Amino acid sequence: MKVLVVGSGGREHSLVWKITQSVKVDEVFCAPGNAGIADLATCVDIASDDIPALLAFAQENAIDFTVVGPEAPLAEGIVDIFEKKGLRVFGASKKAAQLEASKTFSKKIMNRYGVPTATGRSFTTYDTAAKYMAEFNGNVVVKADGLAAGKGVIVCSTPKEAEAALKEIMKDKAFGDAGARVVIEERLEGEEVSFLALTDGKTVLPLPTSQDHKRAFDGDQGPNTGGMGAYSPAPIIDKYMHDKIMKEVMLPTVEGMAKEGIPFKGVLYAGLMIDRDRIKVLEFNARFGDPECQPLMMRVQNDIIDLMEATTNGTLDQHTIEIDDRAAVCVVMASGGYPGRYRKGNVIKGLEETSTINDLEVFHAGTALRGNKVVSSGGRVLGVTAMGSDIKRAINKAYKAVDQISWTKAFHRNDIGGRALAHLTTKPRVGIIMGSDSDYETMKVATEILRKFGVPYEFTVASAHRTPFVAADFAIKARERGLQVIIAAAGHAAHLAGVMAAHTTLPVIGVPVDSSALSGMDALLSTVQMPPGVPVATVAIGKPGAKNAGILAVQILSIADSSLADLMADYKKELAAEVDAKAEKLKMKLKFG
Repeated sequence: MKVLVVGSGGREHSLVWKITQSVKVDEVFCAPGNAGIADLATCVDIASDDIPALLAFAQENAIDFTVVGPEAPLAEGIVDIFEKKGLRVFGASKKAAQLEASKTFSKKIMNRYGVPTATGRSFTTYDTAAKYMAEFNGNVVVKADGLAAGKGVIVCSTPKEAEAALKEIMKDKAFGDAGARVVIEERLEGEEVSFLALTDGKTVLPLPTSQDHKRAFDGDQGPNTGGMGAYSPAPIIDKYMHDKIMKEVMLPTVEGMAKEGIPFKGVLYAGLMIDRDRIKVLEFNARFGDPECQPLMMRVQNDIIDLMEATTNGTLDQHTIEIDDRAAVCVVMASGGYPGRYRKGNVIKGLEETSTINDLEVFHAGTALRGNKVVSSGGRVLGVTAMGSDIKRAINKAYKAVDQISWTKAFHRNDIGGRALAHLTTKPRVGIIMGSDSDYETMKVATEILRKFGVPYEFTVASAHRTPFVAADFAIKARERGLQVIIAAAGHAAHLAGVMAAHTTLPVIGVPVDSSALSGMDALLSTVQMPPGVPVATVAIGKPGAKNAGILAVQILSIADSSLADLMADYKKELAAEVDAKAEKLKMKLKFG
């Protein structure tokens, strides 16, 4: 089949790279493409937003499938126009692309269908926006409502910064018509992550987790950019958080769009803020992220055309995503001055030297050919993307290649992947051990509590009967690994907690799992009937037990941790407030019927 890829950036280079590996594909075209894409596909001199010319080219060249990379043509309705002419195309429809093209529209969808997001409102006049903004004392995010190439978001922390941001967007027209309407939101605290999924309007198939770096300079300093680097996987998104994102964000959004009569097909990208156990959507994009797409394409092992075709024809439920277990890191090399003014036409050196490195691809973003030389032609120029057995090795390989590439006034961040390393080197304080992986559904309640209090934890599976030496080793080495509390869950005979207590001096909390005909009573008795001198704390059976185990673990840690003690005090107040609210509700019901 013949495939046309629309776009010219690093995202499109990685898509072309992946598409050319498909057994279904005979020929690939890219409009307009770049110097790197030209090595893999036939570049066509048509701008990505020139939809009539793109349509004419697709018809004249019998293109079988079109893949749209950037947001602008999606927002202009390229998918609707191509489909009306009987052409198959991967991407969101014009109405569906409003999730990205209009922050006001996306906010309405989120509020209507209960998707967690920041408090905020949209405005078309400067004075009313400024008045509303004053309520937040400068702790706001000011967003241009329309498309601004990923740069129309200004994060503020003082009234002076907020006023300057609003003036820049609404009065100075820094983002053109995209800033005719602005959205003012509360500034959220936490860590920003990217969560991308393919969806055919019904099924949501999550891609590997990823995280990018928006700020221009090291330490997340400087202005926002389109992205200075990305990595996958993102350690902050463990299984509990992954399930929570799917349940609270991705599925409600896709289902909500369907209920609105606007089925979303393509890539749904949620920019999220994670703060302990809480998630809120910062924004939605209706396409692959750039540079997130680069490491994702390196890790996805499927034939990407199979997945894209299933997305367009509604058969995504018949597919799963196969993921390379290794990590991938993309370091963006940019032109000096970006995201402001920068010079074009600088000759890039060192590309040939990196071409022989295994598991490394240099994806071109803003490049062009001048004779037989590759020159810079944009702000973000290259995305040096490497695979490694772990995130640290991937980072080292990517930066080793970056050091071999140069051009006048090139710059890059030196800390891409640093947040991942920070998470991976944080020692867990609570160890959760389960007799079977089937116990996870019970024990994820404990992880919810631990995340709520920001307590790092680890999970493992070991059986007191089938793998007794593994279980004993976990307990024996727990203290030297930095664990301070062990939570052990098991059903039936439930000797696991006892094995833990016999091999460690750390406090052990047992969670009897309801997995037998005795409704967990057998597990309860096996857990609590310990000999003198080998205590195991037990607080309930099943999920209530898991929740209480998490709370008890935090209470134990809070004895020597004042910050946890303060959080626990706040938590107790929240519980009391919930009871008071229920009492008031019942009182009103009894009074008025």
